[in-house]
Amino acid sequence: MSTLKLATPNDVDRLRTSFRVVDVREPVEFTGELGHIAEAELVPLGTVMDAAASWDKSAPIILVCRSGARSGRAGEALVAMGFEHVTNMVGGMIAWNQDGLPTV
Repeated sequence: MSTLKLATPNDVDRLRTSFRVVDVREPVEFTGELGHIAEAELVPLGTVMDAAASWDKSAPIILVCRSGARSGRAGEALVAMGFEHVTNMVGGMIAWNQDGLPTV
């Protein structure tokens, strides 16, 4: 059984072009003051389960939100669905910004 992995914003910055980066915040947050990671696709938390039904369960995924809490819940749900490589970004976009990493 797979488990949810954790990654720092710097880890995610290094890995973001080789992982599917899914931001589970709401649209207003995605375009708001914290910005978003360039490669991220917006899939609000309430829609993740439906959207994930068509995703490759063996492809690596990094989940992102504001603080890491919602993306953690989404990650646990994806692991329960049988996804094999699910990672949650610890600290979310708050930590990403604190680390001075690039946003859109």
